[in-house]
This record gives sequence, structure tokens and C-alpha cells, in this order.
Amino acid sequence: MEIDSAPISRCSKEHQKIYQDWFSFADSDGDGRLTGADAIKFFSMSNLPRQDLKLVWAIADSKRQGFLGFKEFITAMQLVSLAQAGHALNSDILTSEFDFENLQPPAMEGLDALLVKKKRTSSEPEQNGSVQTQSSPAASWFSSSKSAKKVSLSSVTSIIDGLKKLYVQKLKPLEVTYRFNDFVSPLLTNSDFDAKPMVMLLGQYSTGKTTFIKHLLRTSYPGAHIGPEPTTDRFVVVMNGPDERSIPGNTVAVQADMPFSGLTTFGTAFLSKFECSQMPHPLLEHITFVDTPGVLSGEKQRTQRSYDFTGVTSWFAAKCDLILLLFDPHKLDISDEFKRVIGSLRGHDDKIRVVLNKADQVDTQQLMRVYGALMWSLGKVLNTPEVMRVYIGSFNDKPINEAASGPIGKELFEKEQDDLLTDLRDIPKKACDRRINEFVKRARAAKIHAYIISHLKKEMPAMMGKAKTQQRLIDNLPDEFAKVQREHHLPAGDFPNVEHFREVLSGYSIDKFEKLKPKMIQSVDDMLGYDIPELLKNFRNPYD
Repeated sequence: MEIDSAPISRCSKEHQKIYQDWFSFADSDGDGRLTGADAIKFFSMSNLPRQDLKLVWAIADSKRQGFLGFKEFITAMQLVSLAQAGHALNSDILTSEFDFENLQPPAMEGLDALLVKKKRTSSEPEQNGSVQTQSSPAASWFSSSKSAKKVSLSSVTSIIDGLKKLYVQKLKPLEVTYRFNDFVSPLLTNSDFDAKPMVMLLGQYSTGKTTFIKHLLRTSYPGAHIGPEPTTDRFVVVMNGPDERSIPGNTVAVQADMPFSGLTTFGTAFLSKFECSQMPHPLLEHITFVDTPGVLSGEKQRTQRSYDFTGVTSWFAAKCDLILLLFDPHKLDISDEFKRVIGSLRGHDDKIRVVLNKADQVDTQQLMRVYGALMWSLGKVLNTPEVMRVYIGSFNDKPINEAASGPIGKELFEKEQDDLLTDLRDIPKKACDRRINEFVKRARAAKIHAYIISHLKKEMPAMMGKAKTQQRLIDNLPDEFAKVQREHHLPAGDFPNVEHFREVLSGYSIDKFEKLKPKMIQSVDDMLGYDIPELLKNFRNPYD
């Protein structure tokens, strides 16, 4: 499954060298990122009409990051070359069978003279090898808020860096003040913003979750176990790395460059059932997979898990870009634990896709019945009026069993598989938009949380009867939520789960909470109303 648009491997070494010089010249601040302003100056030498250059940028920056790295720069140059040769540009041109290896670099008017001039002026010795990228200064913002305050929004070089800065300056103070990290979700770190998009697979045991990942990677990964019994007994994150190895959970959770530090809240019992599989793979450069233990049927298993399984899936659901629920034709019942897990995905309905796997084990007539039964089961668990999208197929490396599924089945499975792969292929392209979406969602949740906490604090007496009042407030939480909702005109659907909130609240003394600080709320409102739209405007297609 090829996700990347014309990677460096489709460009000859000598052309790469030429592009390397061009990139260093075009990248005025030398940070390894070509922003819109630099691109407009450099691309104008190609003498292409503005409409073509707009397309070049849109295809090269398919992830909508707001800048071009070296890889994307090569893609852009190849597209300029094609446009100069009279080819019509579209997003499919990169995946076509075109001979990119022997594609000549584009004609850039006056560039050679400028390069010679630059070489004369730069007397420092040339650095051999690849682009020298500076480490992003954003990492230091999280350790001290002072360094973040110095940077103005106009000087950040990507949307993600802009979000990091807004988070540290405006949202994090609000979260810390009202203990948002204890109630809802841990504070964000630098690696949370930089993490690759994630896809989580959930399902009962032996529905083919691990096989599905193997099928996409076309190879096994370190620590993969497959069998008819419940084999995967742990959460496994499959991600890109320099070599093949398994890293134990406790080590992963303390690594600063991985976005899993929030999992420490689930304790050692969970971390011993968590590991990270690293391997070099082109698909994993764009997507990280999360393989989960099979959800068990029956009630007794719930008491035997030594950690909060539903809590962990909920944590991952918030971080993931896509959640695949896998079923097979022989396991359509949704057990109590599975029902709780699906319930914990509340608020992430747009990420859920349902996969009916191993569908070639039944014939067409049975498949129709199975599909109807699956929709019936899901309708009882997912409380949405809309119908879930269900992909039907057999996602493994064996050829489709035509004896059972018949000729119609084979064609159906192939179409469904293409649809699902298209969905997966779109993930990296939408990752930046999704990050903004999650960030805005988080800001709204933090605001509501601050309103609730400060309201509870306001209800407390100044001197006597604090314990009694606290107990009364905890018992009547739904009424208190309703008061906050009316007072600040907030939508009821945005409020947290009452039971969970009550559980956490009972461990605190409400009297120690902070009063409402309107300045902080105002600062988050400004961020939502002005800063984020401004940030998006700065990093849209420079030819718009």
C-alpha cells in the first residue's frame, strides 16, 4: 500500500544533488522548511502561470503542513518540470507509471547566476551530505513557558509549531489552574503534537486484528502472535524505527520523543501489558498502528484484567485518527466488555469504521444475513441515528475463497478493500486538519471544565459545614452541571461524563480549587476566535 507521493527513491542521485543545492538556496532561514514566501520567490523563476504553481504547491504539500520539506520540494520540482513539458497536472500524476528517474530538472530562469553569486559570497566550507535541519525550538517551550512567550506568532514556520505555541501560552495555564489533567486528559507534550497519525484496531479475540496489520505491511512485525485462541494479550504500538525490535512499556512511557507519557497514569500493571514494535517500513513512516488485546466475552474477564481496559482504549481513541472495529461472521455478539469499550469511544464517532473480516468464510446468502445481524447488534450499542460505514472483506494474505463467496463476492471484496485503503491513504493528508480539530475540541473541554470547577468552589461556604456541602455537591452533580450550562449558555453535549467526574472529584477537597479567572477564559476565547484562524490563514496555499 503506497501512501507517499513520489518519494526521493524515484529521483536519480545526480538530480537529488542539484535539488539539494536549489533547496539550500531557496530556504532563506536554513531550517529545512520552505515556507510560502520563500516558495513564491523561488518558483517564479519557472515562468509558469500562477494557476499551475497553485496546483504544484497543493499536490506537493498534500499533508497541508504549510511548508515543503526536502522530499516535498523534490516532488514540487518534478511537477514544475512536467508542467513545463506541457503535461496536465493532477494528484494522480505522481502515482502514474511515469519515468521520474530520468525526468530532467525544470528550467529556472536566472537561477544558475544566483547560485554562482551565492557560492562566491559564502566563504564558509560546504557541508557534505543532506539538508542540515535545525532542531525545532518548540521543544524548549514545553519546559519553560518564558521561552515560548518570546516568540511571536508570525515567526513560527508551520501550523503545528503555531499550535504548540498557542497551547503553552494560552491553554496550558488554564488546564493547570483547574486540574484539567487530573480530570480529563494529561497535559500535552512536544511529542504529542509531532506524533504520526495513529490507527487503532479493536475487536473480540481472533477477528483478525494482527493479521490485518500484517496484511497492510505485507510482512510480520516484532512481537506479533496469531492464533485461534486469544493470542495478543497486550497493547502493541507498531511504529517506524531504524531497526526491528520490541521496546517494553515502561521504557516507552518515559521516552520524551514518544507521545505515550500519558499512559503512566494507568500504572505498572498496564505498562507491563504494553509494548512498542519498531521496524523500518515505508507505510509506518506515515501511520502508526495500535494493536489491542482481543475483547473478551462474559463478565468474569472484566474482574481479571489488572488495569482499566476501557480507560486505556478511551485514551488511545482520543489520540487516534481512525478506529477500526473488527468483527467476523462467527463472532457477531457484542459482549459486555466490548459494549463498554464502544461506549468509551463517545465523542469520537467520526473516527470509527466497522470492518466485517473473514467474509469469504460464508456464502452470499449467509453474508447478507450476517451483515443484517451485525447492523442490528451495532444499532443497540452505538446510539447514533446515522448508519455506520461497514467494510466487508477478507483482510489477509490468502487468496479469496471463491468456493464459498462466489464470483460476486470476490468483486465485492476487492471494491470494499480499495475503499478502506483509500480511507487509510487519506489519513496522513488529513492529519494536520485533525490535529487542529482535536486542539479546538480540547480547548472547549478545558473551558467547560474551568466553569464547572469554579462553580463548585463558589458554592462552598466560607467557614462551617464544608464536608457536608462537598458531599451534597457531589451527590447532586447533574443539577450543578445544569446550573453551569444555563449560566454560561453552553451546549449540554459538551459536558463530561457525570459518573467519571464524580469519581475523580471525590478524591479532592473542593475548597482548595481556584475561583473563576475571567482573564484566562478570555485568553482561550481569543485563541479560538482570532489566533487559530489567523494561523490557518498564514499557512494556506501561498497562491490562493
